[in-house]
Order: sequence, then C-alpha cells, then structure tokens
Amino acid sequence: MSWFSSHLKSSLMSLLGTSEVTSSVLEDRTEGIRQLILDELDESHFPKIALRVRYATDAQGLWHARGDVMAALAEMHGESIAREKISRISEQFTGLLPSGLSARPSSLAN
Repeated sequence: MSWFSSHLKSSLMSLLGTSEVTSSVLEDRTEGIRQLILDELDESHFPKIALRVRYATDAQGLWHARGDVMAALAEMHGESIAREKISRISEQFTGLLPSGLSARPSSLAN
C-alpha cells in the first residue's frame, strides 16, 4: 500500500507540474536564497527586513518577504535596479513553491 500511495502522489504532482524536492535540497536551496537576499540588503539600514528574511521558516516565507526586500532595494538603488535584483532572486524559487505563488510577468516592464 505504501508504494501505491507514494506512486499516486508522484503521479498527481507530475500532473500539477511540480516535482518533489527532497528535504535536504529544499533546505539547501532555501538557505541559498536567504543568503542571496541578505547579500543584497544593507542590514544596518533595514534591520527589520533583514530579520524577517533571516527568520523566515521556509521558501514561502522568503517569497512573501520579496515585497519588503523590493522596497528596500528600490530605496538603495532605484526601482529599475531593484527590479532586476528581485527578478534574479525570484528565479531561484523555481520548483520550490506551489504553482499559485509563482511570479507573473509585470505590465510595468514594457
């Protein structure tokens, strides 16, 4: 029965367009994203945002912090550079989030 349930889960995940990520890979990628965000932030000027990023419990928590990170980066570098940095950060979430939490194309880029 265990094989059947895991096979069924894998099949459903394939249909939904997501693949399973092992917990160690998920943890490594999440920590990589966390570090990428912290490297972009000036923690001395944005300590609350840095704490939010540092203590986010998972990839979804980091994903939801992107708005605050974008605001901080825009203040530091201007909106166009901040948008590029957030785009690079957002690419790192591929395969880690449910499909409803993926980045959508912005009409502001045109």
